[in-house]
Parts: sequence; C-alpha cells; structure tokens
Amino acid sequence: MQVKRFFAADMRIAMKMVRDELGADAVIIGNRRVAGGVELTAVLDYPMQGAAEAKKPNPALEAELRKTQSRIASAHAELSGARPQAVQDRQLLDEPKPAAAEPVAAAPALDSRAIESMYSELQGLRELIEVQLGSIAWGQEQSRRPQQAGLWRRLQRLGLPAELSRSLLEKVATVSDPRQAWRMLLAHLAQSIKVCKNEPLEEGGVIALVGPAGVGKTTTLAKLAARYVLKYGAQSIALASMDNYRIGAQEQLKTLGRILDVPVLQIDPSKPLAGSLASLARKRVILIDTAGLPASDPTLRQQLAALSDRGVKSRNYLVLAATSQSQVLKAAWHNYRRCGLSGCILTKLDEAGSLGDVLGLTISQHLPIAYLADGPRIPDDLHLPRSHQLVSRAVSLQSDEEPSEETMADMFAGLYNESSRRAG
Repeated sequence: MQVKRFFAADMRIAMKMVRDELGADAVIIGNRRVAGGVELTAVLDYPMQGAAEAKKPNPALEAELRKTQSRIASAHAELSGARPQAVQDRQLLDEPKPAAAEPVAAAPALDSRAIESMYSELQGLRELIEVQLGSIAWGQEQSRRPQQAGLWRRLQRLGLPAELSRSLLEKVATVSDPRQAWRMLLAHLAQSIKVCKNEPLEEGGVIALVGPAGVGKTTTLAKLAARYVLKYGAQSIALASMDNYRIGAQEQLKTLGRILDVPVLQIDPSKPLAGSLASLARKRVILIDTAGLPASDPTLRQQLAALSDRGVKSRNYLVLAATSQSQVLKAAWHNYRRCGLSGCILTKLDEAGSLGDVLGLTISQHLPIAYLADGPRIPDDLHLPRSHQLVSRAVSLQSDEEPSEETMADMFAGLYNESSRRAG
C-alpha cells in the first residue's frame, strides 16, 4: 500500500496532483486546510473491508461520530442563538438536575477557533466532493452522449462559460448529425448576442463612457467624436470629462477638441450634471469621458450618481476590453451597473486571444453591444457590431489545443457548484 501527502493551493490542483501521481484508482483518506492551501492524503491499493466486516459495529467509530454530531449541534446552537430542542432534551435526560437553591452553571462558550476549524474542514470536504462529482459527470457524458461531449469540447475551445455552453447544448440535444448540430449551435449563439438597434451617435443626446481604468474609454471617445464630425460636422457636438485625476487624459481630450474644433468641458462629478452641461444645451451630441476608479473610491459613487441624474437622461455605455479575464469583466459590470447601462462597447478585439469571456458576460447580463473597437486608428477602427460576425471572429480565435480531461472535469465541477449555490 502506497501512502502519500499532497500540498496545493486549492482542492482541484491537489486532486490533479493525486491523479497524475497515483492514478485514477487512488483513494483520498484525509484532507485538511493548511497555510497556503490544502493537504490531501491519498493511498494506492487501499485495503477495502469485506461485506461481513463492514456490517460489524465499530464502537470507537460510533463514539467519535456521536461526539462530532454533538459538536455540530452545539455550533449551530451558538450561531443561531438558540439551542436545538434535541440538544435540550438530551441534556435533560443525561445531565443531573441541579438543586433548586444552586444557580445553574453557564455553558462554556464555544471556541471560535473550533468553529473556524470545523468550517474549514467542511469547506474542504465540499470542494473534494465537487471535484470528484465533476470527474464522474464528465466521464458519464463521454460514455452516454459522445456527440454532446464532442460539442462540449468545441465550446470550451471557444472559451465560452460553462453555463452558456450548457444552455446552447440543450437547444441541439435532439440533433443527430454532428455538423448540423455545430452549425445550429453557432446560430443560437449569434441569436443570443444582443446589439443596439440604433447607433447611439445617430440618436444623439448625452452619451457617457464608463468602465475601469485601462480599457480604452478616452481613445474610444475620440473615435466616436471623429466619426460624428466626419459625417455631420463639428457644430453640433461637444466633449466633456469627469476625469479630474489623470493629467494625460485631460490633455488628450483637449488636443482632440482642438483638432476637431469642438468645445471641451471639464465637469466636477460632485455637482449636479444638469447644471454642468447647461452651457452645452444646444449641442445635438455630448460625449462624456469618465475616470476609471476603484470600486471603493467615494468619487466613483459621486460620478455614477451624477450620471444617474434623471434631468440629464444620460445614456451610459460600459467599455469592456476583450482582453480582460472573466472575473474582471464581471466586476466591471457589477461596479458600474448602478448608473444604469444602455449597453456596452467592446475594445481591444485585435489583441484578444479569445472572445468567449466577454461574449459570455454580454449574453448573461443581456447587455446590448453598441460598438466594436479593434485597433488604434481614429476613427477607422470603430465599427458597428454584427452578431454573426462576432461569432465568426470567436471561432477564428478558438484554441488550437483540445481541452484536457482535467479541464473538462473542472468545468463540470463548476457547473455542479453553481447549481448547488442556486439551490441553496
């Protein structure tokens, strides 16, 4: 029997190490949280008990289980502020009643470190179960529905989120021909992508670009301004900026105003936006640049509150870089949705290695795409979106390598985890 310990940053990496080192027949006999990650103890050729032995009672084990059950019940009682009735009944039966004259002794407070330790152990077990369930689910998918498994792999190469992939696959579950299923799947993906029905510049009004630092807001605003001036002239457009922090951004906007011969206004986000824009009331289009600030910055809240001013009716577009990772994109949407988003603008498409994450966010949040930016040229590298062209571009950027079995198992584990959270 071979016994070995594995240390890793998280449970999934540890499980992969076990599989690589000991193979699929290894048995996990212990797991615990340690500084910097988790520790798994695994064995190969683990001696399994026979059926007759398994039926024999184990007093020591049962005693430990009763102790653990009691600890969990006490922990729940401490956390909820009331002791469960079962615990009270057991105390009445097992503990001697104190004399009437004697005060009842207070129960010792449960050690917070013990609760933390128990919570850590439960979290470790949960992660372990999720990883194992993911491997089992992916194995079953391959054996029972090999065609669906092949489509899962192709969608993974596109970089699409697991939830979106599952919903797309459900729509082609009855299609038997793999090529037809793939074509229909891409068609459903294109239908899922929302684009703005009318170009924002054609509608006019106040248009603000919001989003985190570094996504290309100022450059995109320059492209929008140049696009409008080339088509309609400079008389009916103005530029404004809420970015009072980056000197470079202010200078860039002023330079753009001089080149295009349009006015540039600096706005104080702490003041009402309607009053700040009063001098530009005759302009058909006002483009507002904003500062990319951390979510915790109070000035960001002021900025978003100003853009929510009903007297202005600003249409706010979230600028998203196609090069950003999924968590960054989700955080941007979460932080800026408070000002009310009319849609989004996708930038840096020419630098992206995959469009799966950014398309996944726009689809899941029903966020219409207003423009695409795929280069530095002003305004030539700004385009109106077409959903089928975006899908074609996503396919052209798909990974050349097939996803590994571990990658697919982890994806299925993530699906299980997401389902568990929704059920809870």
